[in-house]
Amino acid sequence: MTALDVDVTRTIGEFDLDVAFSVESGISVLFGPSGAGKSLTLALIAGLLRPDTGKIAINGRIVSDRASNVHVSTQERRIGMVFQDGLLLPHRSVLDNVALAVRQASGRQARRAVAHSWLERVGAEDFADRRPGSLSGGQRQRVALARGLAGDPALVLLDEPLSALDSAVRRELRNLIREVIISSGVPAVLVTHDAEEAEQLGDVVIAYSDGRVTAMRDVERPDDVGPQPESRDGNRSQ
Repeated sequence: MTALDVDVTRTIGEFDLDVAFSVESGISVLFGPSGAGKSLTLALIAGLLRPDTGKIAINGRIVSDRASNVHVSTQERRIGMVFQDGLLLPHRSVLDNVALAVRQASGRQARRAVAHSWLERVGAEDFADRRPGSLSGGQRQRVALARGLAGDPALVLLDEPLSALDSAVRRELRNLIREVIISSGVPAVLVTHDAEEAEQLGDVVIAYSDGRVTAMRDVERPDDVGPQPESRDGNRSQ
């Protein structure tokens, strides 16, 4: 079973998105220039927008089907999201920001325990009691990553999570993001316009241009074992 199947169209103003692809486990990267439709695709997958036509399925479950008028809410899709600026609640502590995302535990203390374990996994446990406004950009993104994974999601979406950070912090967090997501076993889709970032983070790179998928290929890694799949053409069949 594939982790994510996307086959949708959406028109906003003069921009037309028309994409189709399927991905399995690991990190799939939507790569291309600004304005190519990558973030729009993420919004459709998350349920923040509805497609004009087509379907989206997560782990085989149809969450959006315009023809059948199916539109599952973002919360019911079990999606974790990590945005460029983190979008943490400023009046809550770091620990409470993550605990609010926890679904699989009942009771405040149980949720906070799960949250603390995720903060440890991303190296953010030392500032669990601080407010987001006192954190650096890199620290906030660590917390946002913990929050995105703490709710036992079926899929994690990351929209340019490192683009606002300086180069040294970006390099550090690339390694962290890949390590934590792969070890969690949760499939992820990440948007970037940075070619180096796409190569370092992705298991699959899906190239975008002008609202279309122009190519789709697997990334070979030094620790990969066995034969690698051949590159795949991501264009929609005519």
